[in-house]
Amino acid sequence: MTEPLWTPDAERIKNANVMPFMAKINGDWGVELSNTDQLSDFSVREMEKFWRSLVEFADLNGQSWAGPELVDKEKLPGAKWFPEARFNYAENLLKRRDDADAFVFWGEDKVKRRMSFSQLYDQVSSIALALIKLGVRDGDRIAGYLPNLPETIIAMLAASSIGAVWSSCSPDFGVQGVLDRFSQIGPKVLFCANGYHYNGKTHDSLDKIEEITDQLPSVEKVIVVNYLDQASDLSGIANAQHWDELVHQNPPGEIRFAQLPFDQPLYIMFSSGTTGAPKCIIHSAGGSLLKHTSEHLLHCNIKRDDRVFFFTTCGWMMWNWLVTSLAWGATVLLYDGSPFYPGSHILFDYADAEKMTLFGTSAKFIDALKKSGHRPMDTHDLGSVEVLCSTGSTLAPEGFAFVYDAIKADIHLMSFTGGTDIMGCFMSGDPTKPVWAGELQQAVYGMDVDVFDDDGKSLHGEKGELVCKQTFPSVPLGFLGDSDGTRYHEAYFAVFDNIWCHGDFVEHTAHGGYIMFGRSDATLNPGGVRIGTAEIYRQVERLSEVRESIVIGQNWDNDVRVVLFVVLREGLVLDDALVRKIQAQVRATCTPRHVPARVIQVTDIPRTKSGKITELAVRDVVHGRPVKNVEALANPEALTYFKDRAEIAS
Repeated sequence: MTEPLWTPDAERIKNANVMPFMAKINGDWGVELSNTDQLSDFSVREMEKFWRSLVEFADLNGQSWAGPELVDKEKLPGAKWFPEARFNYAENLLKRRDDADAFVFWGEDKVKRRMSFSQLYDQVSSIALALIKLGVRDGDRIAGYLPNLPETIIAMLAASSIGAVWSSCSPDFGVQGVLDRFSQIGPKVLFCANGYHYNGKTHDSLDKIEEITDQLPSVEKVIVVNYLDQASDLSGIANAQHWDELVHQNPPGEIRFAQLPFDQPLYIMFSSGTTGAPKCIIHSAGGSLLKHTSEHLLHCNIKRDDRVFFFTTCGWMMWNWLVTSLAWGATVLLYDGSPFYPGSHILFDYADAEKMTLFGTSAKFIDALKKSGHRPMDTHDLGSVEVLCSTGSTLAPEGFAFVYDAIKADIHLMSFTGGTDIMGCFMSGDPTKPVWAGELQQAVYGMDVDVFDDDGKSLHGEKGELVCKQTFPSVPLGFLGDSDGTRYHEAYFAVFDNIWCHGDFVEHTAHGGYIMFGRSDATLNPGGVRIGTAEIYRQVERLSEVRESIVIGQNWDNDVRVVLFVVLREGLVLDDALVRKIQAQVRATCTPRHVPARVIQVTDIPRTKSGKITELAVRDVVHGRPVKNVEALANPEALTYFKDRAEIAS
C-alpha cells in the first residue's frame, strides 16, 4: 500500500499529550526534540532523563522520586529503578475524589451500574480496613476469582494500599485451572462472586468455590460478591462472608497508604501457555505504574475525563493495564460477558451510550465482526471514539482496512503487542503519525526494541526475533518459586546474553513501524525456511469460506511439513476443490514454501482464556505428546478434533 489508511490532522497532533511532554523534556534537559522519532531515540539513549521527566509530567504521588533513577543500568535483569522512591500504587489511582464516574459497568444486557470516584475511595477504604483486621500485611498474597466487576478493582486497590500482592483469574476457569495458579501463591484471602453471566446464561460459582477453598489451606477468609443478585448460602464454604456485610462492618475513612519501595511486588501474573504449569510472574508496583504511565499518556493519549474501555477478563494483563487509567482521572468502562450477546452491536451500544473515547479489543474480535457482516459505521454514531486499540494477536492488513471502512473513518487505530511478561507493550501507536495497514506504528518509548537474526545482528526489512537491548522499569522481579532464577533466565535471556528475547517473529518496516508474524516458537521451518504463522492466516482467512484457521509444522520424513486446519462457514464441507483454492491462495500471495501440504477441516480451534489460539498445544496433540496445562484453555474439548487424524498419518 502506497498511502496510509489514516493521518492525524493538525488539531489532533496539537492536542496530543506527547507534545507538551516533549516541550518539558526540552526545558528539563536543554535538548531540541521536535518530533516523536527524536523522542523515541532520546527515551532509550537518555533513559534516566526520560523516566524522570515522565514521573514529573504525570504528577505521580510519592516520596524520594528525586533520588537516582537507575542503578546497575547495564544489568538485564538486575538493574534497579528509582531505588530511593517510596510510593503507593493505589494512592496514585485514588487521587480523584469527586462525584464524576470512576466506573460504569455492563454485565451483558442484564446488569448496569456506575460508581463515582468518591464512592470508589470509600469502598476501597472499607475493604482495606477489613483486610487489616484480618491480619493482612505487606507482602501477603490476595487472590480474586472474579468477573470483571467494580468490586474486583476495589479489592485489588485495597490490597495494594496495604502492600499486599494481588493475583486474579476469571470465573470461567475450572477448579483445576484455579488450583494450578492459586496453590502456587498461597493466598491469605480469596475474593470471588456467587456466579456470572455469559452468552445470555447464568452460571453459579458456589460449588466450584467450595471445592477450590477445600484445597487451598492458605485461605483464611473468603469474601463473596453477590453479582447474581440472589440469596446465596455460604455455609458450605469455610470462613466465607458476603461483600456487602463486610463493607457495612467497616465504615469508610481516610486510607493510610503504605509508602513502599519501587520494587514492592504488586501483581502475580500467570503465563497462559500450554506447555507446563503456569509460571507465576512477579511484577513490581513501580514498574507497572511507570509502564502504564508511558503507554496511557504518550501513546494512547488518555486524559482526565476520558472514558476508557477494554474488553478483557481479569485473567488477562489488559485488565491490569485498563485499571491504571484511574490514575489520570479517566472513567473506566467495564464489561463482563460475551462481546456478541445479545448481538454484535452490544459493545458499540455501550460506546455510544457512555461516550467511550478509547475502545480496546482483540484482533480476533475485529475479525469475527468482519465475518459477521455487521458494519457499526452504518448502525452507530461512535462520534466520541477517538482511539481503537487492538491486541492479543496479529491484526491483518484486511482487519485494518475493515476498521476504517466499517467502524469509523476518522479514528486512530492502534495495534500493539507486548504481554503478561512485561505488564505492557513493546510496540504501540503514535497519535501524531499515520497508520499503515498491518503495521504497529512504533516501539514504545523507553523500550530499546530491535529485530535480531540468529547471530544477534540487527535486521531491517527482514523477519527476525523481537528483542529489547536495555533494561526497562517493568522487567519482572522474577518467577515465584524460582529461587535461583533458572526458569526466569531460560524464559527470556537464554538466547542472547543480557538481552530480552521475547519469542515473537517480527519485521522492522520502512515507515519505522513493525509487522508481526506470530510466535517464533511456533514458527514453521519447512526445508529450513522460517515462516511466520500469521503470514498464512492472513491469506487463508481472506477467503469467504474460511471462518478461522490454525497452522502447525508437522515433523515428517526428516523435515517439517505445513499442516493447516480450517473452521469453515456454517454448512460448508471441505472438498478437493476448496483445498486447491486454499493452496492456490497461499501460493499466489506468499511462496511455494508456505503452501500447506495438508488442509483439514475441524469444528473448533483451541484457545487460551484470553482468546489466543494455541498452536503449540495443537502441535503436541498431532505429535502424540500430552498437553501439560489443559486448564489454560477456554475450550479444551477442541483438542479432540486434532487427535489421531488419518489425513496426517501419511
